Amino acid sequence: MKNYQKYTRQYFDVQNPPMRWTQKTYIEKAPQWCSVDLRDGNQALIIPMSLEEKLEFFKLLVKVGFKEIEVGFPAASDTEYEFCRALIEQNLIPDDVKIQVLTQSREHIIAKTFEALRGCKHAIVHLYNSTSLAQREQVFRRSKEEIIEIAEFGAKLCKEYREKTPGYFQFEYSPESFTGTEPEFAAEICNRVIDIWQPTPEDKVIINLPVTVSHSMPHVYANQVEYMCDHLNNRENVLISLHPHNDRGCAVADSEMGLLAGADRIEGTLFGNGERTGNVDIVTLGMNMFSQGVDPELDFTNLPAITEVYERVTRMHVYERQPYSGQLVFAAFSGSHQDAIAKGMHWREEKNCEHWTVPYLPIDPTDVGRVYEADVIRINSQSGKGGIGYLLETQFGLDLPKAMREEFGYIVKGISDRGHRELQPAEVHDIFRETYVNIASPLEYKETHYVQKDGIQALVTCAMNGEEQTVHASGNGRLDAVSNAVKKFLNLEYTIKTYTEHALTVSSKSDAVSYVGIEMPDGKVYWGVGQKQDISDSSVYALFSALNRYFASCNA
Repeated sequence: MKNYQKYTRQYFDVQNPPMRWTQKTYIEKAPQWCSVDLRDGNQALIIPMSLEEKLEFFKLLVKVGFKEIEVGFPAASDTEYEFCRALIEQNLIPDDVKIQVLTQSREHIIAKTFEALRGCKHAIVHLYNSTSLAQREQVFRRSKEEIIEIAEFGAKLCKEYREKTPGYFQFEYSPESFTGTEPEFAAEICNRVIDIWQPTPEDKVIINLPVTVSHSMPHVYANQVEYMCDHLNNRENVLISLHPHNDRGCAVADSEMGLLAGADRIEGTLFGNGERTGNVDIVTLGMNMFSQGVDPELDFTNLPAITEVYERVTRMHVYERQPYSGQLVFAAFSGSHQDAIAKGMHWREEKNCEHWTVPYLPIDPTDVGRVYEADVIRINSQSGKGGIGYLLETQFGLDLPKAMREEFGYIVKGISDRGHRELQPAEVHDIFRETYVNIASPLEYKETHYVQKDGIQALVTCAMNGEEQTVHASGNGRLDAVSNAVKKFLNLEYTIKTYTEHALTVSSKSDAVSYVGIEMPDGKVYWGVGQKQDISDSSVYALFSALNRYFASCNA
């Protein structure tokens, strides 16, 4: 590609990082979560949410389990201010939930912020100013000390306004564009703010380290986070928070490595909505923990319902392949994948497994409100016999013999391929019935009378192309006797290669299903299925169906 030379690394490495975090292999407990959907997420929407939509979204976030929710920048607009007031005045904030509000380090903005919080029981006041080299040089054109003075000015004002405003207000400070800031300077400015706020065990300060723009690989960010953990004053009374954006597609990795490096808290959004490529996706982060046996302390048991509200009020779309929440993330179209999933599910039933280890499915889809029938096995031209057979078994109670599954699999794949489309489960079932079940032409079954003498004797009435005849024969069982009578009637030789039967359990009827495979002298096998209330009748109809499929092939 042209012009790559004009780009350079805009981040600052930690010198000789201890990298203790690399000795950890998983996140042991959930962080404190803060949703910024209603502030950072909302400001990134083409059409920002209305007051009613924000109130609905807030209630959803509370239901999911967020205890900290950033609701806006009250001094930025009347809408933001009115939303904050509506939450307070309508008593919509549960006692165990803190709302968070953003403010710049300017007195009239801080004053307006505390005015918006009148009557609020619990809130977090989030102060920020930009600290990166690029911002200092290009935007503010100020020295490091002048940038520190901005932060100190705001910190002192926040403390003054808190003292004269009823309620409990926790403080948070962000050195915005942290990842483009020299680590030593980031620690210095944060410590100056910490020294002003004087946190205690009962009044901890949040230091938020935002990936305002992603510049580096995740391990670099983890080293920066670890450096801050090692160099902040009063660390035991400081909560390290992360706010990763996704410019490099690394927001989840940045967050996970940052937590390993010592962070305590995550700010992000449902499904990763946010400026440019978005914020970190809290659904993905939480479900990653869940898939490792760690409680994320957020309730995603009905992801389809959460997705519906999100898409409606934000007018955004959750990508079909988005981890855990996309429509297709549990779907298996590949034949080998379908077969492995089907066998894995049977293994769980056989072994009564405690832990989830099904191939190709990192979690049980039902844990997030998805269903196997609609979401897991999807049928198109790439599908295989295992998936198609599993679909018929789980949705329609049909347990096809192995060889028959293979034949039917090719039939279904051919129909999908010619139509260039996915087939719905009901369509697959219809194809199966039209192809195999109770086929009555040109050979028509009428009735049979049985006598138990020298085995089983059968008096079979049937018709071929409308010409009816009654034939007598005997056999070692009812199906064998009927088959011998039909052979006489047709003057046809074949062998019953396969015969299986079972009750149809996934149905309101108490039907029996029989599968018959007949092998002709040339070695070719033809399959038929009978479905009737009586098991003997179903086996006979299966035989006649197989013979009719043979005749159809002769006329093709």
